[in-house]
Amino acid sequence: MTDEYEREGEGDGEYRHGHEQGPAADPDVDPEATSDDAVPRPDGGYGTVSPTEEADVDLDLEGETDAGTETETETGPVDGLGSGKWYRQLLVVAETEYRLAIRGRWAIAMTAIFAAFALGLTTFSGSSVSPDGFERTVASLAVLAVYLVPLVALAFSYDAVVGREESGWLHTLFALPVDRALIVVGTTVGRAVVFASAAIIGFGAAGFFLLREFGLAGFDAYAGFLLATVGLGLAFLSVGVLVSTLVPEKTHALGISLLAWAWFVLVHDLIGLGVIAALDLTDAAVSAMLLANPTGIFRALVLGSLGAAGDAGFAAVLTESGLSTSVLAGALLAWIVLPIALAAVAVRRRRL
Repeated sequence: MTDEYEREGEGDGEYRHGHEQGPAADPDVDPEATSDDAVPRPDGGYGTVSPTEEADVDLDLEGETDAGTETETETGPVDGLGSGKWYRQLLVVAETEYRLAIRGRWAIAMTAIFAAFALGLTTFSGSSVSPDGFERTVASLAVLAVYLVPLVALAFSYDAVVGREESGWLHTLFALPVDRALIVVGTTVGRAVVFASAAIIGFGAAGFFLLREFGLAGFDAYAGFLLATVGLGLAFLSVGVLVSTLVPEKTHALGISLLAWAWFVLVHDLIGLGVIAALDLTDAAVSAMLLANPTGIFRALVLGSLGAAGDAGFAAVLTESGLSTSVLAGALLAWIVLPIALAAVAVRRRRL
């Protein structure tokens, strides 16, 4: 009995000792955890980060932010205008447009059209094998180029902006951190490379046969014709891009492009020649009428350099106006640059 009471006393002492020391530890709770970790929060979670660790995390985040800022400072702004990256963006847009034109078979189609008409005219022109025959053939090619090259250039460029908008591609480009003016200029540069290559290859094929037949005596004249043809095409390519930037629908761009072709190729020359024949105009007025039409500049450049074979039409106007070849070349260059500059300004106000 005494032993049993002693055991009960020991048990009571342990009971009293346990109440004095507090509740027994839960075996599921980590004994090294803090009180915040063991007590549930109102949101049902448990605190796992101490104030000291939170401070360390803040310091790490600040360090990462500083490192990111330093990296952005070293690489420059997103648009790259301050670090010279704008020309890379321009080249990327131009290369993309070039590849799309190649994939769309535009290069092959334009080359085939130019080569077919030029070779056909060269083969069936019936010119004699003499310097006069060479000049007459080049003059005939110039007349062909006046009608064909602007039409092909406008057909190639009238959907440069509005067509991309209707397909959704323009929305993607405008969403990128790239200036809209660079997109228009890059699109024009890419298409200009395709068109210039097609014109040089197409008309160059005819020039190869002319050089084989007439020799190297007329190489300079034909090289000038090729350069003037490329300049004429790029001028109308720029006009087509400008029209595509200003109109809201592709069908409108096509209609206005056809009207522009009819005006510059047909109507303007007829009105100009009629006014010159009916009125006694000053040299400045004649020069202004000549420079107001890229096809007139082209005729003056090509036909004026052929001597007797080009002694007609606007070649005679060139002689009367006294405009030099450098002035005409500068005017043709202005016809290439100014429409693109206007399109670059207009595209910034375009609403998608």
